[in-house]
Amino acid sequence: MLPCGDNAGMERAPSSSESMRAEKRAVAGRSVLAALAMTVLKMVVGVTTGSLGILSEAAHSGLDLVAALVTFFSVRVSDKPADAEHQYGHGKFENFSAFIETALLLITFLGIVYAAIERLFFRHVEVEPSVAAFLVLFTSMGVDFWRSRALGKIAAKYHSQALEADALHFATDMWASGVVVLGLVLVQVARNKEIEWLYAADPIAALFVAGVVVYVGSRLARRTVDALLDAAPSGVRASIVAAISNIDGLLEVDRVRIRRAGNRYFADLSIGLARNVTFQHSEQVADAVTAAVRGVLPDADVMVHPIPRPAWQENIFDRVRGVATRHNLNVHDVSIQDLGGRLHVEQHLELYEHLSLKEAHDRVTRLESEIRRDVPEISSILTHIESEPATIESGNQIVRDLNLEIKLKAIVSEFPEILDVHEVEVKHVRGRIYVSCHVTFSDELSLARVHDVQTELEIRFKQAAPDLFRVLIHPEPSTDNRR
Repeated sequence: MLPCGDNAGMERAPSSSESMRAEKRAVAGRSVLAALAMTVLKMVVGVTTGSLGILSEAAHSGLDLVAALVTFFSVRVSDKPADAEHQYGHGKFENFSAFIETALLLITFLGIVYAAIERLFFRHVEVEPSVAAFLVLFTSMGVDFWRSRALGKIAAKYHSQALEADALHFATDMWASGVVVLGLVLVQVARNKEIEWLYAADPIAALFVAGVVVYVGSRLARRTVDALLDAAPSGVRASIVAAISNIDGLLEVDRVRIRRAGNRYFADLSIGLARNVTFQHSEQVADAVTAAVRGVLPDADVMVHPIPRPAWQENIFDRVRGVATRHNLNVHDVSIQDLGGRLHVEQHLELYEHLSLKEAHDRVTRLESEIRRDVPEISSILTHIESEPATIESGNQIVRDLNLEIKLKAIVSEFPEILDVHEVEVKHVRGRIYVSCHVTFSDELSLARVHDVQTELEIRFKQAAPDLFRVLIHPEPSTDNRR
């Protein structure tokens, strides 16, 4: 059933992605048509009335038309999936289009300010307010309101910076048009009442429009530059660190880097884990970190790099094992004795059975040298080299040897800690005798004492039956045998 569910999810994903692209393209396309219509209407009315306020609005709408075209093409490109040449996708194209819009806003601002200052101080132009001018401006305000809401809704839904920039443009356009309307009204009042100083209302309204343009441009420029320079969103890094800091097994957060491309976030983290954890556990912690990051940045592309670190309370045994783990070696039966103030280590190490003795000994020599360097408290090390089996041995079937079983049970009775012995089995492999058995101990007996008893029992078994090659004793708690 699970594969079916996975396949179903894979089939839905392209459909959802295509729906997103279709919605973004549709709203961007309608914005282009509306911007084109408003630019033409404002230009015609501005020329016929001579109003600098309307002409500045026409210039602003012309800018919006260019911006809408840039947005339209940017959303088509930015939604393309990642490929070999663009491994982080094409989302940065949205940020680049916003950068182009910023440059156009600056040009428009300079042009409007230049014309307004010229009319205020150097050249008088007669303004003829008309009904058509007011109709066009009110229509523009309505269209801008509709475009701002439509673009803002889709921008918020899909986290599109290009559509958000367009929505911001049109929201400010609506208020700018309102100021131009006020300027024309004041010009008409000046004509009717012959108030000379009110004739400056039109170029002053144009200056206000320029102010709106530079305000929008500065906000857009700051966000665009941040996106292009991969600036981390404010407060997000701290939120991510807080979200992952309590994950079990995580020792430290070494690095958190965040970048945005279009509507997609990418997070790169380096985390410290205990150096003796298994690869599987490392992957489990990395999965938990990824889930926590996506709790802060949904759908983020997360890369987690685990770094081995000494644990805060590592004992000397952990430090010895840590050095071995660094070489992908596992030591066991590590014993450390304090002999007259000098620490002596004994350990067992399994190496690939087909290695020559010289190769195995060289590896052990390097390992012991590094252990003494990393753990200077140790004076000497003795390593018992064992062959790591890589061959399945053939042998006879498991049999019962009643005489041997009676002899072994008699030996077991010498140990008061042992409550029971059962499942005694004998195997013959390559002419050697292998014995295994299950031994029951008290639930509360310490593991160290259990190991000591097992070792003594193994020695006694081999003394009683010198033909035994290997003895394997499996300890069990007493409650396990009562089930």
